[in-house]
Amino acid sequence: MGTWNVRRGIGSVHLLVDLAAEHGVPAHASLRGSRIAAERLEDPFAEIEASQELTVVRNLVRHLGDVPGIGLEAGRRYRLTAYGIWGYALLSSRTLRSAIEFGIRYLDLTFAFSRFRAESALDGLRVVLDDRDIPEECAQFLVERDAAAAVAIQRDLFLRPVPLQRVSFRFPPPAHADRFPEYFPGPVYFDEPAHGVVVATEWLDQPLPQADERTARLCEEQCRALLDRRRARSRVSEQVRQRLLRPQSITQMETIAAEIGMAPRTLHRHLAAEGTSFRRLVDEVREALAEEMLAHRMTIDEVAERLGYAEASSFVHAFKRWKGVAPGAYRQGRSGGETRSSAKR
Repeated sequence: MGTWNVRRGIGSVHLLVDLAAEHGVPAHASLRGSRIAAERLEDPFAEIEASQELTVVRNLVRHLGDVPGIGLEAGRRYRLTAYGIWGYALLSSRTLRSAIEFGIRYLDLTFAFSRFRAESALDGLRVVLDDRDIPEECAQFLVERDAAAAVAIQRDLFLRPVPLQRVSFRFPPPAHADRFPEYFPGPVYFDEPAHGVVVATEWLDQPLPQADERTARLCEEQCRALLDRRRARSRVSEQVRQRLLRPQSITQMETIAAEIGMAPRTLHRHLAAEGTSFRRLVDEVREALAEEMLAHRMTIDEVAERLGYAEASSFVHAFKRWKGVAPGAYRQGRSGGETRSSAKR
């Protein structure tokens, strides 16, 4: 899928809520608008949508955005064991290179909002963080968090810091630029073309202390199965469809996109990749609801109003396009068919 709209574990939200609490922000303020109950944070098997975590991130940035280095501080808390089976797969990988390759291949099992990719560099391997789909108001916090978390993972793999050839960020030097050396064991540069880190060649093929081929293979099988399950429940079109099915649902694309946590243009792109569009989903949901409402003997005007049409004539026109007949004729045909079936029984 290649998108952070795959469902994810709740562990990251737990870490963020704890961080905010240490800075004086109560849990209810961190969770406001996320549709996450505080008691769910204690359930290690709970899953949420990425958009729900993004709401928590927005709350944290709103309350703590002026705290120097809060994104870096957050990232340091993401120890390898916080990622569950994905983390154990990395621990059992043969080398740092194979761990990086595996980590990126199964990135949708993490809490990252940046998209990671690896590419060759003259002095090693460059891991690039792409933030193009992250809302602007959260971008710097999440890039700092995801980059610091990646470095924390490397430290956990080797049980000591891994020197970096270079650490780059696209944004200009922030007020807390002097804090970055605390989190990144290498020279840090700002105003660069891309976010990323370069790992030196001599570290890439060193055996990891806890490498175990059999365990790595078992972990990958479990990661693949978990990712398949989450992706099946996480298609963007299904998220849109569920929102459209709510009572009195708003059918503006901008509103639905904001709820999911992406820009309308990004939502359009994801739906196109899944072979559909927002307009087609609206039509599908309206058609299904119209059938149900007509079966419950609602008037044409009532159905039109419930489905968000300004005029009943617009609904009638749309229904003819879907079914080839007017709503009244459709209902009469359905009713007649049911009566005949009952008579036969």
